[in-house]
Amino acid sequence: MYNSPIMTTFIVDYITSLLDTVGYAGLVIAMTLESMVFPLPSEAVMPFAGFLWSTGQMSFWLIVVWSTVGSLIGSMISYWIGLYGGRPFIAKYGSYFLLNEKHLQQTEEFFNKHGAKAIFIGRLVPVVRHLISIPAGLGKMNVWRFLCYTAVGATLWNTFLTIVGYYLGANWEVIKEYGHYLDMAVILAIILTGVWFWREYRKEKVGLTQEKN
Repeated sequence: MYNSPIMTTFIVDYITSLLDTVGYAGLVIAMTLESMVFPLPSEAVMPFAGFLWSTGQMSFWLIVVWSTVGSLIGSMISYWIGLYGGRPFIAKYGSYFLLNEKHLQQTEEFFNKHGAKAIFIGRLVPVVRHLISIPAGLGKMNVWRFLCYTAVGATLWNTFLTIVGYYLGANWEVIKEYGHYLDMAVILAIILTGVWFWREYRKEKVGLTQEKN
């Protein structure tokens, strides 16, 4: 999805500098870009905000609120691109937004498979979180439902990364180096949770069947 590690590092450094300088406005800008298709990983932005919280330069609750506002703005822009621009717009201008067609196709398949809940789950999954809003627009998902799922998923993810950054303190950049392990852990947690719910559902279904017999 990203053009190059050098470009990504440059953008991350610029955004964290912006965040350090202008505070919450910079956080809104950063998370707006992160929720679109720009090469800006939330694993770099939010832990830095958590570090600023640990030094007293930012408030935890304001970090959560404004980062979620940014996530909603970026997600809505992507949603509108999918809704009003459709595939012709993406095919013509996708490269200008650093859009990877293969990743978009995989994300669209993910959305078609899981439906509306893919918006919530997608906020926690690498690559998918940057693109999931476009298939929602293409599929003409109800905008209020879309916003609700996005807000919940973004709030949980942003809060989690902020807390991680708080405890890492001045070592917040460590998460940039090992972010892929974090992504893998989150995916594993989602899978295990899904398996647990499925097993509970099966037990309940078997129990009801036995009662009827």
